[in-house]
Amino acid sequence: MHYFANPRLRLFAGAAMISFSPVWVKLVNVSPTTSGFYRVFFGGVALALYLLVTRQRLQLSRKVWLILLFSCVFFALDLWFWHRSINYVGPGLSTLLANFQVFFMMLAGVVMLGQRPRPIQIVAVPLALAGLGMIVGFDWQSLPADYQLGVVFGLLTAVAYASYMLTMRAARTEAAHPLPTREIAIVSIGSAMILGLSAMAEGVSLAIPTMTDATWLLAYGLLSHCLGLMLIASGLPKVSTTEAGLALLLQPTLSFVWDVVFFDRPMTALELGGAAIALIAIYLGSRPARV
Repeated sequence: MHYFANPRLRLFAGAAMISFSPVWVKLVNVSPTTSGFYRVFFGGVALALYLLVTRQRLQLSRKVWLILLFSCVFFALDLWFWHRSINYVGPGLSTLLANFQVFFMMLAGVVMLGQRPRPIQIVAVPLALAGLGMIVGFDWQSLPADYQLGVVFGLLTAVAYASYMLTMRAARTEAAHPLPTREIAIVSIGSAMILGLSAMAEGVSLAIPTMTDATWLLAYGLLSHCLGLMLIASGLPKVSTTEAGLALLLQPTLSFVWDVVFFDRPMTALELGGAAIALIAIYLGSRPARV
Protein backbone atom coordinates (compact mmCIF):
# COMPACT_ATOMS: atom_id res chain seq x y z
CA MET A 1 0.00 0.00 0.00
CA HIS A 2 3.00 2.33 0.46
CA TYR A 3 3.10 2.70 -3.33
CA PHE A 4 -0.09 4.77 -3.12
CA ALA A 5 1.80 7.41 -1.12
CA ASN A 6 2.93 8.62 -4.56
CA PRO A 7 0.31 11.13 -5.81
CA ARG A 8 1.17 10.46 -9.47
CA LEU A 9 0.55 6.76 -9.01
CA ARG A 10 -2.77 7.50 -7.30
CA LEU A 11 -3.76 9.82 -10.14
CA PHE A 12 -3.00 7.39 -12.96
CA ALA A 13 -4.29 4.35 -11.05
CA GLY A 14 -7.57 6.21 -10.51
CA ALA A 15 -7.81 7.13 -14.19
CA ALA A 16 -7.14 3.49 -15.14
CA MET A 17 -9.89 2.27 -12.80
CA ILE A 18 -12.38 4.75 -14.21
CA SER A 19 -11.46 3.68 -17.76
CA PHE A 20 -13.17 0.35 -17.01
CA SER A 21 -16.51 2.10 -16.35
CA PRO A 22 -17.92 1.64 -19.88
CA VAL A 23 -16.72 -1.97 -19.84
CA TRP A 24 -18.89 -2.77 -16.81
CA VAL A 25 -21.85 -1.02 -18.48
CA LYS A 26 -21.39 -3.07 -21.64
CA LEU A 27 -21.05 -6.34 -19.74
CA VAL A 28 -24.14 -6.16 -17.52
CA ASN A 29 -27.56 -7.34 -18.68
CA VAL A 30 -29.57 -4.48 -17.23
CA SER A 31 -30.97 -1.23 -18.62
CA PRO A 32 -28.68 1.84 -18.95
CA THR A 33 -30.59 3.58 -16.15
CA THR A 34 -30.27 0.54 -13.87
CA SER A 35 -26.50 0.27 -14.33
CA GLY A 36 -26.19 4.00 -13.63
CA PHE A 37 -28.28 3.61 -10.48
CA TYR A 38 -26.07 0.85 -9.08
CA ARG A 39 -22.86 2.69 -9.88
CA VAL A 40 -23.80 5.63 -7.66
CA PHE A 41 -25.76 3.53 -5.15
CA PHE A 42 -22.92 1.10 -4.38
CA GLY A 43 -20.31 3.84 -4.60
CA GLY A 44 -22.38 6.21 -2.47
CA VAL A 45 -23.00 3.61 0.25
CA ALA A 46 -19.27 2.80 0.39
CA LEU A 47 -18.39 6.50 0.72
CA ALA A 48 -21.09 7.01 3.37
CA LEU A 49 -19.67 4.12 5.41
CA TYR A 50 -16.21 5.65 5.09
CA LEU A 51 -17.53 8.97 6.42
CA LEU A 52 -19.14 7.16 9.37
CA VAL A 53 -15.96 5.23 10.21
CA THR A 54 -13.79 8.37 9.98
CA ARG A 55 -16.45 10.41 11.83
CA GLN A 56 -16.66 13.14 9.21
CA ARG A 57 -19.76 15.25 9.68
CA LEU A 58 -21.84 16.77 6.90
CA GLN A 59 -21.40 20.30 8.16
CA LEU A 60 -22.25 22.12 4.97
CA SER A 61 -23.98 25.47 4.50
CA ARG A 62 -27.43 25.78 2.98
CA LYS A 63 -25.82 27.33 -0.10
CA VAL A 64 -23.52 24.33 -0.58
CA TRP A 65 -26.42 21.90 -0.15
CA LEU A 66 -28.34 23.78 -2.87
CA ILE A 67 -25.34 23.68 -5.22
CA LEU A 68 -24.90 19.95 -4.56
CA LEU A 69 -28.56 19.41 -5.44
CA PHE A 70 -27.79 20.74 -8.92
CA SER A 71 -24.66 18.56 -8.99
CA CYS A 72 -26.86 15.51 -8.32
CA VAL A 73 -29.10 16.38 -11.26
CA PHE A 74 -26.19 16.98 -13.63
CA PHE A 75 -24.37 13.78 -12.62
CA ALA A 76 -27.55 11.72 -13.01
CA LEU A 77 -28.00 13.22 -16.49
CA ASP A 78 -24.34 12.48 -17.25
CA LEU A 79 -24.84 8.77 -16.49
CA TRP A 80 -28.25 8.64 -18.20
CA PHE A 81 -26.85 9.96 -21.48
CA TRP A 82 -23.47 8.20 -21.29
CA HIS A 83 -24.80 4.70 -20.66
CA ARG A 84 -27.05 4.97 -23.70
CA SER A 85 -24.16 6.28 -25.78
CA ILE A 86 -22.07 3.26 -24.69
CA ASN A 87 -24.78 0.89 -25.95
CA TYR A 88 -25.06 2.68 -29.32
CA VAL A 89 -21.44 3.52 -30.24
CA GLY A 90 -19.34 1.42 -27.84
CA PRO A 91 -17.19 2.13 -24.78
CA GLY A 92 -14.33 3.79 -26.66
CA LEU A 93 -16.12 6.44 -28.69
CA SER A 94 -18.69 7.20 -25.98
CA THR A 95 -15.89 7.88 -23.47
CA LEU A 96 -14.00 10.01 -25.97
CA LEU A 97 -17.14 12.09 -26.58
CA ALA A 98 -17.72 12.45 -22.83
CA ASN A 99 -14.24 13.93 -22.52
CA PHE A 100 -15.23 16.71 -24.89
CA GLN A 101 -16.39 18.26 -21.61
CA VAL A 102 -13.09 20.19 -21.60
CA PHE A 103 -14.43 22.33 -24.46
CA PHE A 104 -17.72 23.03 -22.70
CA MET A 105 -15.72 23.89 -19.57
CA MET A 106 -13.64 26.25 -21.67
CA LEU A 107 -16.80 27.87 -23.06
CA ALA A 108 -18.22 28.24 -19.55
CA GLY A 109 -14.97 29.86 -18.44
CA VAL A 110 -15.25 32.43 -21.21
CA VAL A 111 -18.96 33.19 -20.70
CA MET A 112 -19.26 32.91 -16.91
CA LEU A 113 -15.79 33.66 -15.55
CA GLY A 114 -14.43 36.08 -18.14
CA GLN A 115 -11.47 33.85 -18.92
CA ARG A 116 -9.54 34.24 -22.15
CA PRO A 117 -8.76 30.96 -23.89
CA ARG A 118 -5.20 30.47 -25.02
CA PRO A 119 -4.66 30.33 -28.81
CA ILE A 120 -3.81 26.64 -28.56
CA GLN A 121 -7.17 26.00 -26.86
CA ILE A 122 -8.99 27.73 -29.73
CA VAL A 123 -7.10 25.57 -32.24
CA ALA A 124 -8.04 22.47 -30.22
CA VAL A 125 -11.77 22.85 -30.95
CA PRO A 126 -11.69 22.36 -34.76
CA LEU A 127 -8.94 19.78 -34.24
CA ALA A 128 -11.26 17.75 -32.00
CA LEU A 129 -14.11 18.02 -34.51
CA ALA A 130 -11.79 16.88 -37.30
CA GLY A 131 -10.70 13.89 -35.22
CA LEU A 132 -14.32 13.03 -34.47
CA GLY A 133 -15.18 13.29 -38.16
CA MET A 134 -12.40 10.84 -39.01
CA ILE A 135 -13.82 8.34 -36.51
CA VAL A 136 -17.54 8.53 -37.34
CA GLY A 137 -17.27 9.72 -40.97
CA PHE A 138 -18.05 13.11 -42.41
CA ASP A 139 -21.29 12.02 -44.10
CA TRP A 140 -23.65 12.30 -41.11
CA GLN A 141 -26.74 11.31 -43.10
CA SER A 142 -25.22 7.96 -44.05
CA LEU A 143 -24.80 6.87 -40.42
CA PRO A 144 -27.40 4.52 -38.85
CA ALA A 145 -29.98 6.28 -36.69
CA ASP A 146 -28.84 4.50 -33.51
CA TYR A 147 -25.23 5.48 -34.17
CA GLN A 148 -26.25 9.12 -34.69
CA LEU A 149 -28.18 9.00 -31.43
CA GLY A 150 -25.15 7.53 -29.66
CA VAL A 151 -22.96 10.42 -30.84
CA VAL A 152 -25.57 12.98 -29.74
CA PHE A 153 -25.91 11.28 -26.35
CA GLY A 154 -22.12 11.28 -26.01
CA LEU A 155 -21.96 15.05 -26.58
CA LEU A 156 -24.86 15.60 -24.17
CA THR A 157 -22.84 13.57 -21.66
CA ALA A 158 -20.02 16.08 -22.10
CA VAL A 159 -22.40 18.99 -21.43
CA ALA A 160 -23.86 17.32 -18.34
CA TYR A 161 -20.44 16.37 -17.00
CA ALA A 162 -19.05 19.88 -17.52
CA SER A 163 -22.09 21.24 -15.62
CA TYR A 164 -21.43 18.75 -12.82
CA MET A 165 -17.77 19.78 -12.64
CA LEU A 166 -18.69 23.48 -12.48
CA THR A 167 -21.21 22.98 -9.69
CA MET A 168 -18.83 20.74 -7.73
CA ARG A 169 -16.13 23.38 -8.05
CA ALA A 170 -18.57 25.98 -6.69
CA ALA A 171 -19.52 23.67 -3.81
CA ARG A 172 -15.85 23.21 -2.92
CA THR A 173 -14.93 26.91 -2.91
CA GLU A 174 -14.86 27.20 0.89
CA ALA A 175 -14.39 23.52 1.74
CA ALA A 176 -12.38 22.76 4.87
CA HIS A 177 -11.53 19.17 3.90
CA PRO A 178 -8.84 18.59 1.23
CA LEU A 179 -10.74 15.68 -0.35
CA PRO A 180 -14.29 15.98 -1.72
CA THR A 181 -15.39 12.76 0.01
CA ARG A 182 -18.48 14.30 1.59
CA GLU A 183 -19.54 16.05 -1.60
CA ILE A 184 -19.07 12.97 -3.80
CA ALA A 185 -20.94 10.81 -1.26
CA ILE A 186 -23.87 13.25 -1.26
CA VAL A 187 -23.91 13.52 -5.06
CA SER A 188 -23.72 9.73 -5.39
CA ILE A 189 -26.69 9.09 -3.10
CA GLY A 190 -28.65 11.98 -4.63
CA SER A 191 -27.96 10.78 -8.19
CA ALA A 192 -29.02 7.26 -7.20
CA MET A 193 -32.36 8.62 -5.99
CA ILE A 194 -32.86 10.52 -9.26
CA LEU A 195 -31.95 7.50 -11.40
CA GLY A 196 -34.20 5.28 -9.27
CA LEU A 197 -37.11 7.63 -9.97
CA SER A 198 -36.13 7.67 -13.65
CA ALA A 199 -36.23 3.86 -13.73
CA MET A 200 -39.74 3.92 -12.27
CA ALA A 201 -40.86 6.50 -14.84
CA GLU A 202 -39.32 4.46 -17.67
CA GLY A 203 -40.89 1.26 -16.39
CA VAL A 204 -37.56 -0.58 -16.13
CA SER A 205 -36.60 -2.92 -13.32
CA LEU A 206 -33.83 -2.34 -10.78
CA ALA A 207 -33.55 -6.09 -10.22
CA ILE A 208 -30.10 -7.60 -10.82
CA PRO A 209 -30.60 -10.76 -12.96
CA THR A 210 -27.54 -12.84 -12.03
CA MET A 211 -24.61 -13.01 -9.63
CA THR A 212 -22.34 -12.22 -12.56
CA ASP A 213 -24.23 -8.98 -13.19
CA ALA A 214 -24.03 -8.20 -9.46
CA THR A 215 -20.24 -8.68 -9.61
CA TRP A 216 -19.85 -6.29 -12.56
CA LEU A 217 -22.07 -3.69 -10.89
CA LEU A 218 -20.17 -3.93 -7.60
CA ALA A 219 -16.89 -3.50 -9.48
CA TYR A 220 -18.40 -0.49 -11.25
CA GLY A 221 -19.58 1.16 -8.04
CA LEU A 222 -16.69 0.28 -5.73
CA LEU A 223 -13.64 0.25 -8.01
CA SER A 224 -14.42 2.67 -10.82
CA HIS A 225 -16.70 5.13 -9.02
CA CYS A 226 -15.65 5.10 -5.37
CA LEU A 227 -11.96 4.15 -5.36
CA GLY A 228 -11.16 5.60 -8.80
CA LEU A 229 -12.62 9.02 -8.01
CA MET A 230 -10.97 9.15 -4.57
CA LEU A 231 -7.54 8.24 -5.96
CA ILE A 232 -7.82 10.99 -8.57
CA ALA A 233 -9.12 13.53 -6.05
CA SER A 234 -6.25 12.79 -3.65
CA GLY A 235 -3.55 12.92 -6.32
CA LEU A 236 -4.75 15.80 -8.49
CA PRO A 237 -3.80 18.74 -6.22
CA LYS A 238 -0.24 17.43 -5.86
CA VAL A 239 0.77 17.01 -9.50
CA SER A 240 1.55 19.39 -12.34
CA THR A 241 -1.08 20.51 -14.85
CA THR A 242 0.76 18.51 -17.51
CA GLU A 243 0.44 15.32 -15.49
CA ALA A 244 -3.21 16.12 -14.78
CA GLY A 245 -3.80 16.55 -18.52
CA LEU A 246 -2.10 13.24 -19.28
CA ALA A 247 -4.25 11.50 -16.69
CA LEU A 248 -7.29 13.02 -18.37
CA LEU A 249 -6.20 11.37 -21.62
CA LEU A 250 -5.54 8.00 -20.03
CA GLN A 251 -9.23 7.26 -19.38
CA PRO A 252 -10.55 7.57 -22.97
CA THR A 253 -7.37 6.02 -24.38
CA LEU A 254 -7.69 2.91 -22.21
CA SER A 255 -11.45 2.78 -22.83
CA PHE A 256 -10.69 2.55 -26.56
CA VAL A 257 -8.15 -0.20 -25.83
CA TRP A 258 -10.70 -2.15 -23.74
CA ASP A 259 -13.28 -1.71 -26.54
CA VAL A 260 -10.90 -3.34 -29.02
CA VAL A 261 -9.61 -6.03 -26.65
CA PHE A 262 -12.86 -7.10 -24.96
CA PHE A 263 -15.49 -6.31 -27.60
CA ASP A 264 -13.52 -6.74 -30.85
CA ARG A 265 -14.22 -3.22 -32.07
CA PRO A 266 -12.85 -2.93 -35.62
CA MET A 267 -10.53 0.07 -36.04
CA THR A 268 -9.33 1.36 -39.41
CA ALA A 269 -6.19 3.44 -39.80
CA LEU A 270 -8.40 6.50 -40.40
CA GLU A 271 -10.31 5.90 -37.17
CA LEU A 272 -7.10 5.38 -35.20
CA GLY A 273 -5.74 8.63 -36.61
CA GLY A 274 -8.96 10.42 -35.74
CA ALA A 275 -8.89 9.09 -32.17
CA ALA A 276 -5.28 10.23 -31.76
CA ILE A 277 -6.11 13.71 -33.08
CA ALA A 278 -9.17 14.00 -30.81
CA LEU A 279 -7.12 12.93 -27.77
CA ILE A 280 -4.44 15.50 -28.57
CA ALA A 281 -7.15 18.13 -28.93
CA ILE A 282 -8.63 17.17 -25.53
CA TYR A 283 -5.18 17.53 -23.97
CA LEU A 284 -4.64 20.94 -25.56
CA GLY A 285 -8.13 22.06 -24.59
CA SER A 286 -7.49 21.11 -20.95
CA ARG A 287 -4.66 23.63 -20.59
CA PRO A 288 -5.50 26.42 -18.12
CA ALA A 289 -7.01 29.55 -19.67
CA ARG A 290 -5.90 33.10 -18.89
CA VAL A 291 -7.89 34.94 -16.26
